[in-house]
Amino acid sequence: MADTTILDADHLLAAARAATGLESLGDDTWRPGLGRLIDALKSEARLNDIGVQIAAGEIQLYLANRLGIVDWHARHPELAREDVVPPVVIVGQGRTGTTILHDVLAQDPANRVPLTWEVDKPLPPPESATYETDPRIDESQQQLDMTELVIPGFKTMHPIGARHAQECVRITAGDFRSMIFPTQYRTPSYARWLLYEADMAPAYRWHRKYLQVLQSRHRGARWVLKSPGHVWCLPDLLAEYPNALLVQTHRDPLRIIASLASLIETLRRLASDESSMAEAGHEFAEYLIEGLNRSVAARESGAVPAERVIDVHFRDFLADPLRTVRGIYERLGLELSADAEARMRAFVTANPQGKHGLHHYDFADTGLDAGYWRERARRYQQYFDVASEP
Repeated sequence: MADTTILDADHLLAAARAATGLESLGDDTWRPGLGRLIDALKSEARLNDIGVQIAAGEIQLYLANRLGIVDWHARHPELAREDVVPPVVIVGQGRTGTTILHDVLAQDPANRVPLTWEVDKPLPPPESATYETDPRIDESQQQLDMTELVIPGFKTMHPIGARHAQECVRITAGDFRSMIFPTQYRTPSYARWLLYEADMAPAYRWHRKYLQVLQSRHRGARWVLKSPGHVWCLPDLLAEYPNALLVQTHRDPLRIIASLASLIETLRRLASDESSMAEAGHEFAEYLIEGLNRSVAARESGAVPAERVIDVHFRDFLADPLRTVRGIYERLGLELSADAEARMRAFVTANPQGKHGLHHYDFADTGLDAGYWRERARRYQQYFDVASEP
C-alpha cells in the first residue's frame, strides 16, 4: 500500500504558501471539503505511489491558486464590483455532448470561455494582447501530453488540450466542493458529503471570484461555461447567477452510466492500480440518477424558470451541430454572426466524432441490472422526452 504521509492538509498548505509567498486563503469554506477529501484519498482511493504524488500535487496547486486569487482580489478590490456578465451555462450530465458543444460555442469571438491553460494557471490574469501566445499555453500542453502517455487512448473518450474549454469543476475545486475529485479518484465518502450534505453556495461565490480575475484583462460579450457538476445544484448556481441562461443536454441515462463508468475507470488508472468499470458503474449510477431527478425537480418547482433554459438532445446535436447552435442562439436571444458560424462550421469539420478513435463501451460491463436502472430513470426520461437508445 502506498505511503500517504504527504497527504496532509497542513503540510500541503505550508508547501503552497512557501511556493507563492502568500498567506491568506480567504474564507475558511475550503476546509471541510479538503479534510473529507484527504480522508477519502487515504482510506478509499487505493492510490499507488504515483497516485499519491498526483493527488498531493493537485491539492497543492488548488491551494496555491486560491492563495493567488485571494491576494489578487485584495490588491484589486475593484474586481468585486465587476459583474460576471450573465453567462450561458451548459448544465447537462457528462457524456451528453457537453464538451463538444462547449468547444463549438467557444469559436464565437463574442463568447468568453475559460480555457484549460488559464484555469490551471490563472495568475497573472491573461491579457488580450498575449492571449494566443502566453507561455503558459505550452506549459499546460506539455503537462496534458503526459496524460496520453500514461493512459493511452484517453483522448478517444475526452478531448484535452491547453486551448480547449475547461469545466467549472476545475474552478469550484478551489473551494474543495467539486465532482472532479470523485471522478478522478475513488472517494465515495467525499462524494456523498458533496451531493447530500455540502452547502454549494460558497463554491459558487468562489467561482465568481475566479471569473472576475480571468476577465479582468481579457473580456468577452458573455461567459459561456459548462460542467456536469452543475446539474446536482441548479438552484445554487442560479442563486449566484440569477440571470444565467442555461443549456441542458440530454441522453439516454443508461448510455450515460455506461459511458461515464468507462471514462472513470480509465481516468482512475492514472492514480490507482485497482480500477474497474463495474465498480465505477455501481458507484456513479446512483449519483447520476439523483442529478437527473434533481434537474426535473428544479423545473417542476420553478427554481429553473422555463424561459431561462433550452434543452438539447444528444442525438439532435450529433445529427446537425450547427442547426442546434442556431437554435440555442435564437432561443436565448443572442446574435450569431456569419463569421462566428463559419468558425464553428470549420471547427466541426476539423473535429469529427471519432477523430482520435472511437470510444467503445458496453452497459453489460457495468454489471448493473438494466431493467432496474431503466425504471429508476423513468421520471427523467418522461419529463424531458428522452428516448432509450439501443
